[in-house]
Parts: sequence; C-alpha cells; structure tokens
Amino acid sequence: MHDWLAALPVYNEQNFVATVLDEVARYANRILVVNDGSTDETAERLLYWQRSRPDCRLEVIHHAENRGYGAALKSAFEYSIDQGYKYLVTLDCDGQHQPKRIPRFLSACAGADCGGVDIVSGSRYLKQYEGDSQPPSERLYINKRITSELNEQLNLRLTDAFCGFKAYRVEALKLLDIQDDGYAMPLELWVQAAMRGMRIIEIPVPLIYLDLNRSFGGALDQAEKRLHYYHEVIARSVKAMQDVGFSLPSYQSSVQGCHR
Repeated sequence: MHDWLAALPVYNEQNFVATVLDEVARYANRILVVNDGSTDETAERLLYWQRSRPDCRLEVIHHAENRGYGAALKSAFEYSIDQGYKYLVTLDCDGQHQPKRIPRFLSACAGADCGGVDIVSGSRYLKQYEGDSQPPSERLYINKRITSELNEQLNLRLTDAFCGFKAYRVEALKLLDIQDDGYAMPLELWVQAAMRGMRIIEIPVPLIYLDLNRSFGGALDQAEKRLHYYHEVIARSVKAMQDVGFSLPSYQSSVQGCHR
C-alpha cells in the first residue's frame, strides 16, 4: 500500500498551477491534479510541468468539461481508494493554502499528535496569523452562519466549514457517498462524517485571499442563492443519511482544535 497522496482540484488556474506544484513537490513525491474542464492554458502548463519534473510523480485526471469543485474532489477520493493510498491530503491551487503545512496535516491524521483521526480540516479562524487577509464580508458571514448551523444540527465544534485544506484517512473515505458536485460538497461531507461518528479535528491555517473577486459562477455569485443552495444540500444530506438508518448525533462530537 502506498502511504499518501497530495491532490489538487484545478479549474482555470494557469496563473498559479506551476508555482503551487513546485511548492507541493517539496513535500510530496506523489501528486494528483484533477483538471476540471479548464478552458485556459492549465492543461498545457500541467503537461510542461510534468515533463520538466521527472523526479516527481504527477498524475493528471482531465474532466472533459467543468463538472464542479465537488466532482473534482470526488475524483481525487476515488483515485486514492483505487490506488491503495493510506492518506489523502487535498489543497486548492489558487494560492490560498501553504503546501509547507502538508506534513502537519499528515502528522495529525496519522496520530503523531492530536490523536489519529479520520479527517483533519484546516481552519482559518482557529488562530490569527500575522498578515492574514480580510475575507470578503459576505463570504465570512455565510461561512460563519453555515458553520454554526452545522454545529447545532450535528453536535460538531467546527470553526470553518469550507476550508479545502484537509487530510483524510482513505479507509474513512470508503464510507462516504458524496453526491453533490458543487461548492456545497464539503457540507455533505460534514453531514455524513458526523452521522457516521467519524473522528475529526481542525488545525489552524493562515487566512489568505489572493483574488477577492474570484467567482462562484452563475447564480451562486448571489449570496442569497448561495445560502439557499447550502441549506438545501444540508437538509438533503441529513435526510439521505436518515433514510439509510443513521441518526443525528445526540452527543458532543469529538471535533477538536489543535492550535500548534
């Protein structure tokens, strides 16, 4: 069994992909990029990077068309399971996540500190770092509101429901049945993880926004419609779990914050 894999969902990241991969390759020698139907020069830059770095094993999955953030992560989940990895680390390719923190995520997931867990999730709100960005106000509001609602429904203690920097125990991924292909995929993940009693911790990461105008696309750029979509996915996910015999947690979950 291979030990671990770093995976990055990518959509139109021609300005960042080579630089981010250079940094990821300092900590990982097995990298997966899921190119989710990019229409810019992302694919060409991935090919060039792959040819110029024979020392690092880079695999690329190309979606023929843009299927969504959740769909890209699902492809990464499936690949890590099919290839027999023990741990999967996911991070975004837009410069928001610092690859130098990958070892910390792996250490926490494997149990070297904080105890072995199923999901290690980054949090931009557990700790303040010097130079943290100021997030767009509506994104901060929606994050805080959805995080609070998830905590209330699922007896969690999350502080950041949407951070894409995570480490997973691949055996735990096999228990998930993620259906949402869009930006609400992390919410479906939290519902399934909590209702299955998975072990979860958060660890702090800096709050970095390099592009304050980044779009969600279409109607989701409107805060009200995005919030409505998130609520629909949470409700649907809870019902789907209840339909197959799982109950909402009635105990305080084991979500912890690791502040180091």
